[in-house]
Amino acid sequence: MDLGVRDHVYVLTGATRGLGHATATVLVADGARVVVSGRTAASVEAAVASLEAVGGAGCAVGVVADNASASAPGELVAEALDRWGRLDGVLISVGGPPGGTVSAMTDEQWLAAFDSVFLGAVRLARTVAAELSDGGSIAFVLSTSVRQPIPGLAISNGLRPGLAMVAKTLADELGPEGIRVNGLLPGRIATERVAELDASTGDAAASKAAATAQIPLGRYGRPEEFGQVAAFVLSPAASFLSGVMVPVDGGMSRGL
Repeated sequence: MDLGVRDHVYVLTGATRGLGHATATVLVADGARVVVSGRTAASVEAAVASLEAVGGAGCAVGVVADNASASAPGELVAEALDRWGRLDGVLISVGGPPGGTVSAMTDEQWLAAFDSVFLGAVRLARTVAAELSDGGSIAFVLSTSVRQPIPGLAISNGLRPGLAMVAKTLADELGPEGIRVNGLLPGRIATERVAELDASTGDAAASKAAATAQIPLGRYGRPEEFGQVAAFVLSPAASFLSGVMVPVDGGMSRGL
Protein backbone atom coordinates (compact mmCIF):
# COMPACT_ATOMS: atom_id res chain seq x y z
CA MET A 1 0.00 0.00 0.00
CA ASP A 2 1.33 3.43 -0.92
CA LEU A 3 0.98 5.65 2.15
CA GLY A 4 1.35 8.79 0.05
CA VAL A 5 4.19 10.15 2.20
CA ARG A 6 6.90 10.58 -0.44
CA ASP A 7 8.68 13.89 0.19
CA HIS A 8 6.41 14.59 3.17
CA VAL A 9 8.17 15.76 6.31
CA TYR A 10 7.44 14.48 9.81
CA VAL A 11 8.82 15.25 13.25
CA LEU A 12 9.08 12.26 15.60
CA THR A 13 10.10 12.75 19.22
CA GLY A 14 11.74 10.07 21.34
CA ALA A 15 12.54 8.33 18.08
CA THR A 16 16.08 7.15 18.68
CA ARG A 17 14.75 3.76 19.72
CA GLY A 18 11.56 1.81 20.30
CA LEU A 19 8.20 2.77 18.87
CA GLY A 20 9.19 6.18 17.54
CA HIS A 21 12.19 4.79 15.71
CA ALA A 22 10.12 1.94 14.27
CA THR A 23 7.62 4.48 12.91
CA ALA A 24 10.35 6.65 11.44
CA THR A 25 11.80 3.59 9.70
CA VAL A 26 8.49 2.83 8.01
CA LEU A 27 8.09 6.45 6.93
CA VAL A 28 11.54 6.81 5.35
CA ALA A 29 11.17 3.45 3.64
CA ASP A 30 8.12 4.92 1.90
CA GLY A 31 9.95 8.07 0.83
CA ALA A 32 9.26 10.48 3.69
CA ARG A 33 11.78 12.72 5.39
CA VAL A 34 12.00 12.87 9.15
CA VAL A 35 13.32 14.92 12.03
CA VAL A 36 13.96 12.65 15.01
CA SER A 37 14.79 13.71 18.53
CA GLY A 38 16.45 12.07 21.49
CA ARG A 39 18.18 13.07 24.69
CA THR A 40 21.80 12.33 23.75
CA ALA A 41 23.92 13.15 20.73
CA ALA A 42 25.16 9.57 20.47
CA SER A 43 21.66 8.09 20.34
CA VAL A 44 20.51 10.70 17.81
CA GLU A 45 23.48 10.08 15.53
CA ALA A 46 22.95 6.32 15.66
CA ALA A 47 19.25 6.71 14.87
CA VAL A 48 19.92 8.94 11.87
CA ALA A 49 22.50 6.48 10.51
CA SER A 50 20.00 3.63 10.92
CA LEU A 51 17.28 5.56 9.11
CA GLU A 52 19.57 6.60 6.25
CA ALA A 53 20.48 2.96 5.76
CA VAL A 54 16.79 2.41 4.94
CA GLY A 55 15.69 5.64 3.27
CA GLY A 56 18.93 6.87 1.75
CA ALA A 57 21.30 9.71 2.56
CA GLY A 58 19.60 12.89 3.68
CA CYS A 59 16.25 11.32 4.56
CA ALA A 60 16.68 12.00 8.27
CA VAL A 61 18.10 14.63 10.57
CA GLY A 62 18.45 14.45 14.33
CA VAL A 63 18.00 16.99 17.10
CA VAL A 64 19.11 16.54 20.69
CA ALA A 65 16.06 17.63 22.67
CA ASP A 66 14.09 16.80 25.79
CA ASN A 67 10.30 16.93 25.54
CA ALA A 68 10.17 18.65 28.91
CA SER A 69 12.13 21.61 27.54
CA ALA A 70 10.05 24.63 26.53
CA SER A 71 12.42 25.29 23.63
CA ALA A 72 12.25 21.79 22.12
CA PRO A 73 9.12 22.24 19.95
CA GLY A 74 10.43 25.37 18.27
CA GLU A 75 13.80 23.73 17.62
CA LEU A 76 12.20 20.68 16.02
CA VAL A 77 9.81 22.66 13.85
CA ALA A 78 12.58 25.03 12.76
CA GLU A 79 14.78 22.09 11.76
CA ALA A 80 12.06 20.66 9.52
CA LEU A 81 11.26 23.99 7.89
CA ASP A 82 14.89 25.06 7.46
CA ARG A 83 15.91 21.70 6.02
CA TRP A 84 12.97 20.90 3.77
CA GLY A 85 10.65 23.89 3.76
CA ARG A 86 7.56 22.01 4.87
CA LEU A 87 6.01 20.10 7.77
CA ASP A 88 3.25 17.53 7.35
CA GLY A 89 2.88 15.99 10.77
CA VAL A 90 4.28 14.86 14.09
CA LEU A 91 4.47 11.69 16.15
CA ILE A 92 4.63 12.70 19.81
CA SER A 93 6.30 9.98 21.83
CA VAL A 94 8.13 10.21 25.14
CA GLY A 95 9.81 7.73 27.40
CA GLY A 96 7.51 6.15 29.93
CA PRO A 97 7.38 7.61 33.45
CA PRO A 98 8.87 5.62 36.35
CA GLY A 99 6.94 2.67 37.69
CA GLY A 100 5.42 2.50 41.14
CA THR A 101 2.18 2.75 43.07
CA VAL A 102 0.13 5.88 43.70
CA SER A 103 1.05 5.85 47.38
CA ALA A 104 4.76 5.39 46.69
CA MET A 105 5.32 8.02 43.98
CA THR A 106 6.60 11.38 45.22
CA ASP A 107 5.41 14.85 44.25
CA GLU A 108 8.70 15.37 42.43
CA GLN A 109 8.17 12.26 40.32
CA TRP A 110 4.64 13.31 39.43
CA LEU A 111 5.75 16.83 38.50
CA ALA A 112 8.69 15.63 36.40
CA ALA A 113 6.45 13.19 34.53
CA PHE A 114 3.80 15.86 34.02
CA ASP A 115 6.37 18.16 32.43
CA SER A 116 7.66 15.55 29.98
CA VAL A 117 4.72 13.22 29.37
CA PHE A 118 1.81 15.67 29.54
CA LEU A 119 2.79 19.32 29.20
CA GLY A 120 5.67 18.59 26.84
CA ALA A 121 3.32 16.69 24.53
CA VAL A 122 0.67 19.42 24.62
CA ARG A 123 3.27 22.11 23.94
CA LEU A 124 4.68 20.23 20.96
CA ALA A 125 1.23 19.54 19.49
CA ARG A 126 0.29 23.20 19.83
CA THR A 127 3.53 24.38 18.18
CA VAL A 128 3.31 21.93 15.28
CA ALA A 129 -0.38 22.62 14.74
CA ALA A 130 0.42 26.28 14.09
CA GLU A 131 2.59 25.22 11.13
CA LEU A 132 0.31 22.58 9.63
CA SER A 133 -2.21 23.09 6.87
CA ASP A 134 -4.97 21.03 5.31
CA GLY A 135 -3.84 17.39 5.32
CA GLY A 136 -1.58 17.75 8.35
CA SER A 137 -1.55 15.05 11.00
CA ILE A 138 -0.74 14.79 14.70
CA ALA A 139 -0.44 11.44 16.49
CA PHE A 140 0.18 10.87 20.18
CA VAL A 141 1.85 7.65 21.35
CA LEU A 142 -0.05 6.87 24.53
CA SER A 143 -0.71 3.48 26.13
CA THR A 144 -3.42 0.95 26.87
CA SER A 145 -3.49 2.70 30.28
CA VAL A 146 -5.80 5.18 28.54
CA ARG A 147 -8.51 2.52 28.81
CA GLN A 148 -7.51 0.32 31.73
CA PRO A 149 -4.92 0.68 34.51
CA ILE A 150 -1.62 -1.16 34.24
CA PRO A 151 -0.44 -2.53 37.61
CA GLY A 152 2.63 -0.76 38.92
CA LEU A 153 2.43 2.18 36.49
CA ALA A 154 0.48 4.68 38.56
CA ILE A 155 1.82 7.82 36.89
CA SER A 156 1.12 6.50 33.41
CA ASN A 157 -2.37 5.49 34.53
CA GLY A 158 -2.92 9.02 35.79
CA LEU A 159 -1.52 11.07 32.91
CA ARG A 160 -2.22 9.10 29.74
CA PRO A 161 -6.06 9.23 29.89
CA GLY A 162 -5.94 13.01 30.30
CA LEU A 163 -3.61 13.34 27.35
CA ALA A 164 -5.97 11.19 25.28
CA MET A 165 -8.77 13.63 26.05
CA VAL A 166 -6.51 16.52 25.04
CA ALA A 167 -5.93 14.75 21.72
CA LYS A 168 -9.67 14.26 21.24
CA THR A 169 -10.33 17.92 22.03
CA LEU A 170 -7.58 19.03 19.68
CA ALA A 171 -9.12 16.92 16.92
CA ASP A 172 -12.32 18.92 17.35
CA GLU A 173 -10.44 22.21 17.29
CA LEU A 174 -8.25 21.48 14.27
CA GLY A 175 -10.67 19.43 12.20
CA PRO A 176 -12.15 22.48 10.43
CA GLU A 177 -8.63 23.27 9.18
CA GLY A 178 -8.26 19.78 7.70
CA ILE A 179 -5.76 18.70 10.37
CA ARG A 180 -6.21 15.27 11.89
CA VAL A 181 -5.36 14.29 15.48
CA ASN A 182 -5.27 10.72 16.75
CA GLY A 183 -3.83 8.57 19.53
CA LEU A 184 -2.06 5.22 19.45
CA LEU A 185 -2.39 2.82 22.37
CA PRO A 186 0.47 0.31 22.32
CA GLY A 187 0.22 -2.74 24.54
CA ARG A 188 3.10 -5.10 25.21
CA ILE A 189 5.47 -4.37 22.35
CA ALA A 190 8.97 -5.88 22.53
CA THR A 191 10.89 -2.65 23.07
CA GLU A 192 13.69 -1.80 25.48
CA ARG A 193 11.15 -0.03 27.68
CA VAL A 194 8.94 -3.12 28.04
CA ALA A 195 11.99 -5.30 28.68
CA GLU A 196 12.96 -2.90 31.47
CA LEU A 197 9.46 -3.11 32.95
CA ASP A 198 9.57 -6.91 32.90
CA ALA A 199 13.01 -6.91 34.51
CA SER A 200 11.90 -4.48 37.22
CA THR A 201 9.59 -7.14 38.64
CA GLY A 202 12.57 -9.27 39.64
CA ASP A 203 11.55 -12.12 37.34
CA ALA A 204 11.46 -10.94 33.73
CA ALA A 205 10.48 -14.33 32.32
CA ALA A 206 7.54 -14.73 34.67
CA SER A 207 6.39 -11.17 34.00
CA LYS A 208 6.49 -11.73 30.26
CA ALA A 209 4.64 -15.04 30.57
CA ALA A 210 1.90 -13.45 32.68
CA ALA A 211 1.49 -10.56 30.25
CA THR A 212 1.50 -12.85 27.22
CA ALA A 213 -1.29 -14.90 28.78
CA GLN A 214 -3.49 -11.78 28.61
CA ILE A 215 -2.89 -11.25 24.88
CA PRO A 216 -5.24 -13.18 22.56
CA LEU A 217 -2.57 -13.34 19.84
CA GLY A 218 -0.33 -15.05 22.38
CA ARG A 219 2.83 -12.97 21.98
CA TYR A 220 4.38 -9.54 22.40
CA GLY A 221 4.13 -7.24 19.40
CA ARG A 222 7.13 -6.34 17.29
CA PRO A 223 8.17 -2.67 17.08
CA GLU A 224 7.77 -2.71 13.30
CA GLU A 225 4.16 -3.85 13.70
CA PHE A 226 3.45 -0.74 15.74
CA GLY A 227 5.44 1.38 13.29
CA GLN A 228 3.31 0.26 10.37
CA VAL A 229 0.10 1.26 12.14
CA ALA A 230 1.51 4.58 13.34
CA ALA A 231 2.87 5.49 9.90
CA PHE A 232 -0.54 4.73 8.37
CA VAL A 233 -2.35 6.88 10.95
CA LEU A 234 0.01 9.79 10.22
CA SER A 235 -0.18 9.40 6.46
CA PRO A 236 -2.60 10.73 3.81
CA ALA A 237 -3.78 7.13 3.41
CA ALA A 238 -5.71 7.67 6.66
CA SER A 239 -7.20 10.96 5.49
CA PHE A 240 -10.64 10.44 7.11
CA LEU A 241 -9.34 9.08 10.42
CA SER A 242 -9.40 11.62 13.23
CA GLY A 243 -10.24 11.87 16.91
CA VAL A 244 -9.77 8.17 17.62
CA MET A 245 -7.58 6.07 19.90
CA VAL A 246 -6.15 3.08 18.04
CA PRO A 247 -5.10 0.08 20.17
CA VAL A 248 -2.03 -1.78 18.93
CA ASP A 249 -2.02 -4.55 21.51
CA GLY A 250 -2.84 -7.91 19.96
CA GLY A 251 -6.35 -7.81 21.44
CA MET A 252 -5.19 -7.33 25.03
CA SER A 253 -7.56 -4.44 25.83
CA ARG A 254 -10.91 -5.80 26.93
CA GLY A 255 -13.05 -2.79 26.03
CA LEU A 256 -14.44 -2.12 22.58
